[in-house]
Amino acid sequence: MKDILPKEMEIRNYVMNMIRETYGTFGFSSIETPCVEHIENLSSKQGGENEKLIFKILKRGEKLKLAEAEKESDLVDSGLRYDLTVPLSRYYSNNANELPAPFKALQMGNVWRADRPQRGRFRQFMQCDIDILGEPTYLAEIELVLATTTLLGKLDFHNFTIRINDRKILKAMAQYSGFPQESFDTVFIILDKMDKIGLEGVAEELEKEGFTKESIDTYLGLFKEITSDIEGVRYCKEKLKDVLDPKVAEDLETIISTVDSVKTADFKMSFDPTLVRGMSYYTGPIFEISMDEFGGSVGGGGRYDEMIGKFTGNNTSACGFSIGFERIVMLLLERNYEIPTKNGKKAYLIEKNMPADKMLTILKQAQEERNAGTQINISIMKKNKKFQKDQMTAEGYTEFVEFFKDRM
Repeated sequence: MKDILPKEMEIRNYVMNMIRETYGTFGFSSIETPCVEHIENLSSKQGGENEKLIFKILKRGEKLKLAEAEKESDLVDSGLRYDLTVPLSRYYSNNANELPAPFKALQMGNVWRADRPQRGRFRQFMQCDIDILGEPTYLAEIELVLATTTLLGKLDFHNFTIRINDRKILKAMAQYSGFPQESFDTVFIILDKMDKIGLEGVAEELEKEGFTKESIDTYLGLFKEITSDIEGVRYCKEKLKDVLDPKVAEDLETIISTVDSVKTADFKMSFDPTLVRGMSYYTGPIFEISMDEFGGSVGGGGRYDEMIGKFTGNNTSACGFSIGFERIVMLLLERNYEIPTKNGKKAYLIEKNMPADKMLTILKQAQEERNAGTQINISIMKKNKKFQKDQMTAEGYTEFVEFFKDRM
């Protein structure tokens, strides 16, 4: 976990405001959920590997009976949320009757994972999710991709890629290749390493798991044939017609072509049959944002039509997209991103021991400029005025006004 210095905080606040403003134009409403969830919600087998990283919370007061505890559940009843999707599902199940249908939710908040910290990854970090609940058609996917890419375009990101796949295509490819259904998850975990270990590495790992050479050759042969455009989707529709509902491929083609036709940002859509997304709760289209300057994913999401039903008993169509808020802020800081300001940042430097009447005049002048939208920072002049100005220039101050006792 880290402390955040003013320069980064300024960019974080700017990005958060841009998120609210941009997603607001797409009709998303801000919501908030508690950072603490019941442990059974967090351990519902919906969060994949993240469930191993929960910060668990001991029972409190009289409920905590250390001497009598025999198992973990005797000690623990809550945990810090590791993402925003599980809390959203519980939130919706509790409040669905008071919410519009479909419901377009925007949620920003800190989450916690007992992970190994590294570049762009901390144990406490901000997540930013948009979700559409109650929309069964591909309109949800199109809106989520357009909203997210519009935001990235406004933050001056270019030439990034939205990789897209469908869990149903993943399963159809495995079924077509002859893998037993109960082994699909094992196959997908290995496939997910494709970008790191390549086709040969995937083949080796599948062999180690004991799969037949025929199945492995058939499976990897598909990836050699499939292109990363709409033609690749059409190839899957034709090749997998005995094991894949044609509507799955048709819907994916519509999502890709529609986004390409109406997008406002500078990015490309890429069909990627190796895209897995680790969460077991995805049921349909899945997507990730890839940026060369980061060297990995800076966001992702997909359709999870069965998750909310586990809380409510009624299946509810759901689709979400999360941007990697921390990674985006990190990239902006690394490129020395300057926040656009209309009226600039001005510093008033006041000579020490300024008389009260003259100080009042200065404060009134500052107030007039602030009312007009200029950011004014009033400071007492230091002996080393050059160093003081250099520091303030580094903070983005572009204009300095000096006030002296004998010159007003």
